[in-house]
Amino acid sequence: MLNDKRVKIIIGHYGSGKTEFAVNYAIKLTALGKKVALADLDIVNPYFRSREKQKILEDVGIKVIGSSIERSTGVDLPAIAASVLHPLQDESYEVILDVGGDAVGARVLGRYANYLKKGKYDMFAVLNANRPQTSEVEGAIHHIKTIESTARAKVTGLVNNTHLLRETTIEDVLRGQNLSKQVSDRLNIPIKYISTLEKVSKELPFSMEGEIFPIEMYMRESWM
Repeated sequence: MLNDKRVKIIIGHYGSGKTEFAVNYAIKLTALGKKVALADLDIVNPYFRSREKQKILEDVGIKVIGSSIERSTGVDLPAIAASVLHPLQDESYEVILDVGGDAVGARVLGRYANYLKKGKYDMFAVLNANRPQTSEVEGAIHHIKTIESTARAKVTGLVNNTHLLRETTIEDVLRGQNLSKQVSDRLNIPIKYISTLEKVSKELPFSMEGEIFPIEMYMRESWM
């Protein structure tokens, strides 16, 4: 995590666990003493938005930016706050941009093109081999390339986040790693993280490509 660029863009298809990864990433950075801003730029999917956990995130010191309509966690409007520009311009911040999971959602990045110069950002594609759209190599590659084309930005790392929520097994993660490795080889993009529940992460072999990234389930209530 310490080697990632200051601006991190998180993309991933619906159900990939993109937002869960983004929230966990922000909390881990804060625990390392970093000044963190998390911007919810997902204007496509009204479910499981990072802004829904605004209080939890703010309680640990994370600046949360969502809709331009103040505290609009329950309002489904595609309104992005202008305050996103502040942490992008203020280099004291580590910035995480949680972006909509398809080419339509990625269009929002166009307005921040001046801050997304090559070598100045990381864009992580979160892959879940249990999702129909990215369960095969060709589908995952198509997903990445369409977002890159729309966003005018390149994916710099892959995140294997293959899961079945709390029922995730080591076999799920290893199958996702196999998919991620094939995508990595085809696109010449490294596997950056292997994101999974802490109990599963302890069983994974240390020889796997990518950093093992234990997560908690913040976006799903205990009854879900």
